[in-house]
Order: sequence, then C-alpha cells, then structure tokens
Amino acid sequence: MTRFSFSIAATDGAARTGAIAMQRGEIRTPAFMPVGTAATVKAMRPEEVRAAGADIILGNTYHLMLRPGAERVAKLGGLHGFMGWERPILTDSGGYQVMSLSELTKVSEEGVAFASHLDGSRHMLSPERSIEVQRLLDSDIIMQFDQLVPTTSTVEAQREAMERSIRWARRSRDEFDRGGAHAERAAIFGIQQGALDRDLRQASADGLIDIGFDGHAVGGLAVGEGQEAMLGCLDFAVDMLPADKPRYLMGVGKPDDIVEAVVRGIDMFDCVLPTRSGRTGQAFTADGPINMRNARFGEDPEPIEQGCPCPACTTYSRAYVHHLVRSGEILGAMLMTQHNLWFYQRLMQALRDAIAGQRLQAFASEFLQRYRRKT
Repeated sequence: MTRFSFSIAATDGAARTGAIAMQRGEIRTPAFMPVGTAATVKAMRPEEVRAAGADIILGNTYHLMLRPGAERVAKLGGLHGFMGWERPILTDSGGYQVMSLSELTKVSEEGVAFASHLDGSRHMLSPERSIEVQRLLDSDIIMQFDQLVPTTSTVEAQREAMERSIRWARRSRDEFDRGGAHAERAAIFGIQQGALDRDLRQASADGLIDIGFDGHAVGGLAVGEGQEAMLGCLDFAVDMLPADKPRYLMGVGKPDDIVEAVVRGIDMFDCVLPTRSGRTGQAFTADGPINMRNARFGEDPEPIEQGCPCPACTTYSRAYVHHLVRSGEILGAMLMTQHNLWFYQRLMQALRDAIAGQRLQAFASEFLQRYRRKT
C-alpha cells in the first residue's frame, strides 16, 4: 500500500486541488483538519466529525504526552483506536504549546526544558523526544520539532530560531528514519520559519529541501501579526516550497484567511476556531459570523444558516440553539460545533470545486465580499 503520495488534479493560478494518499485513507486537498487536541474534537463524536466531511484530524503532542501519556496510548493500541478515529491523523510537534503554555522554559541546542502547565513537573522536549512521542501515538503525518519566536522578536532572534529549527529538522528527520515499521507507513513534514522576513524564509526553505521531507508547513504565522502581514508573507513564502509536495499553513484560520491562503497555493489548514467558537456561541455563516447568544435570536424560527444541510440546521431553530447556548447546556456546544465543522468542510469542498472548474477567482471574490460585508 502507498505510504504517502500527493497528486495534483487541477490548478487555477497558484491554487491546486488534489489528494494525499496514505494507508489509512485519502485526504482531499485543499483540506481543513479539525483540531483534536486531547484525543477528541471537543463536543463531537468521531463519526460526526467524519460526517461533516473531514478526511484527517490533528492531535497535539504536548498535551497527549502529559495526559494521558504517549506510552499509555501506545499500550492501548495507538491514538486511532484510543479515540475511535481510523482515518489519518497529523500530530503537531509540541513546540508551539511548550512556548505558549509552559512556564519556566529554557531553550538550548538539546531542546526545550519546561514545566507542565498541569502540575509543574519538569520535562525535556527535544527533536528526538517529539518524534518518539508522535511515533508512540502512531501518527500518520509527523511534524518536525521547531522553535517559534514572535514576529515582534529582533531579526537576530528570528535568525537564531530559524537556524536552530533547521538543525532540529535534521535531527527530527533522522529520528523519524529510525522508526522502523512506523516510518514505512507514516510521513514527516518540515516547518518553514523566518517570521515575516523574506531572506530568512528562503534560507529556511532551502534548508528543509536539502534535508528532504514529504511535505512542508509554513509556520510562525497567525500568532498576532494580523491578516495583512500574514498574507504579505504568504505572497513570497509559499513559492519557496516545492510545488510537488503539500503545503500546510499551521494554525489558520478564519474562513476568509483560508480562502486567501488557498488562492496563494496552500493545501492544508488546521485551527481551533470552529470548535472553540462553537463552544462560546459563535456560528460561522456565508454572511459572516453571528453570535447566537444575541437576544434577537430568542424567537427566531429559522435555522442557524439558511440552506445549510448540517444536522443542527435541518433539525433545530435559532431560537432553540439560542436557548441552549444562553442556558449553558452541553447540547448547545455540540450543535454549534457541528454546524461550524460542516461550514468549514463545505467551504473546502467549494474551494476544491472552484479550482477544478477554473473559477476560483470569481468564487473567492464573491465569498470574501459577502463574508466580510458586515465587518
């Protein structure tokens, strides 16, 4: 069976549509990966995530290594069986969470020493340990361990982090190759860093290409720099990565971010936004996000979004969902999350169809104008 292959079925400008083939299934691209941080896409059963149209989900190395523990998951047969999701899973490296959630971190050439946000226990996450954890989880797509610094850091700090990330990329690749049977059925992606600097991004891309990866991620964006700066970076960063391999924009994003990034040649996305927003009362629609806690929905008999085929919209009214959300009922979070995941997956299918039909520019222009109309 195929370990990993990426095929492009059609292009439209810089955008591509195609498929990634792996042993656990095919991933249609452009693809959005719902985030299953702690071995669950919050408020959703795996079969509901699949029914929404997801081909792949994301798991989190940092959270799973701390609880319940990668070794425990491995003893129980791996992450797929543990959580009941038999299709592909991509695991992040844990680097972002180490930097953002942990206190008392110390970065060295070896890796990052940190204190757990759960109980303060001390840990070391190195390239080798990150890959080992992802292998124990039986991840299908493994991410290299990298160092992320804010885009507001000095150019020297950005350069040091980028260069260290390249060295860690080599160590990550070497550890992946030592994985035996797992390496024969999984893939590994490198992560381009360099903040918003063109020269640093180019140096990072060159280093990753020299090492050799199955795909590449654009990292270090969507961390507070703003949409205009992010898109400006993508305008040059994406083309630095090989066109015959998948390109993954990490941690993105809002629906309009996704459309803009697909136009620029990105193939894969992940973000907590549809699930987190669902739990806080925000629903995504073609006319922009709406707050279902708003009193104006209290007697509204219409669905969350007219024409949406998701189970929440075909069964329940805005008035009922408003009541659930305002009351703090668990079902409210479930229905809102379900609708948002369907919205994101329907958007990805629409993008794939538009690329295949050579009408992406028209689709993107119409979508963005309508989605942003209220903002």
